[in-house]
Amino acid sequence: MKASDKIDDACARLLAWYDGHARTLPWRVPPGSGEVPDPYRVWLSEVMLQQTTVAAVKDYFAKFTAIWPTVHDLAAADDADVLSAWAGLGYYARARNLIACAREVAGRGGVFPDSEEGLRELPGVGAYTSAAIAAIAFGRRAVVVDANVERVIARLFTITDPLPGSKEVIRAAADSITPDERAGDFAQAMMDLGATICTSRDPKCLLCPLSDMCTARKAGIAAQLPHKTPKKARPLRTGTAFWIESDGHVLLVKRDGKGMLAGMRALPDDGWSAKTSGDGTPPLFADWTEVEGMVGHGFTHFLLELSVQRCELTGREAEGEWWPIDRIGEAGMPTLFAKAAKLVLGT
Repeated sequence: MKASDKIDDACARLLAWYDGHARTLPWRVPPGSGEVPDPYRVWLSEVMLQQTTVAAVKDYFAKFTAIWPTVHDLAAADDADVLSAWAGLGYYARARNLIACAREVAGRGGVFPDSEEGLRELPGVGAYTSAAIAAIAFGRRAVVVDANVERVIARLFTITDPLPGSKEVIRAAADSITPDERAGDFAQAMMDLGATICTSRDPKCLLCPLSDMCTARKAGIAAQLPHKTPKKARPLRTGTAFWIESDGHVLLVKRDGKGMLAGMRALPDDGWSAKTSGDGTPPLFADWTEVEGMVGHGFTHFLLELSVQRCELTGREAEGEWWPIDRIGEAGMPTLFAKAAKLVLGT
């Protein structure tokens, strides 16, 4: 069989498998349904899925599309409302780019560019996201490579060089089998295969439609691939959050518009950052007590151990937003500060 025939055979098998085994996802048009994908929903899901799992995204996607069903609705939303709805999903720069992108698309009449090149010009849309949207929303031939696809390709072609150094080799191999037709279904089929069959642990090779073509399986090393360069240990930072309570309310502040967790509601803190630990200085003079326990949180480039101090005031002169404690879950604080609130409240 010629190499081109093998590629055609692989595509045909994978698409046939996808037609019968596609995951049901709230942003996805089922294969064979005849429905036309909504670029807004495809874009929103792909931004949410960056560095986040499908399971974590589903509820957020449902919430966003219920509140802001179109890109025009999202573009008109208040920044604070969007950031609050995003709270807990992490990587908050994505939310700020989401707002900026929605407003730019709305300014174009609500029409998303239909090519990778055009999509790359939008805020927060990089190489992977532009390829995914172009293929899934518009049927363009695009090479879509996420972590699931990297794993499938590394095993299919026995690419043993470790990630991330092998990304270009993996992309070239993925390019070699990407079809011109049904590009969006093919991209999603590869993602589904990696997520459900060609998993990182205990791949289900007997169920894989490409098992007899997988060179790593033939070599008996499929489960070992892809190799990854060991990550450097993240530095540990320490900091303090301050719970300032008065008459059933807690003081929240709005974080600076730039930097970590920018623009979000939060408890006051002592200035910790990715580069330095906090200095422990409270924001005001009061009778402080330390809350028993510690909040641990992992950021991309560092780990944080956060202690919490609390005080109670008789008035509300301190500058900020006094939020009802019994509604603290509605404040839309980042996960770190939501953890700190739970520590204080013992919930």
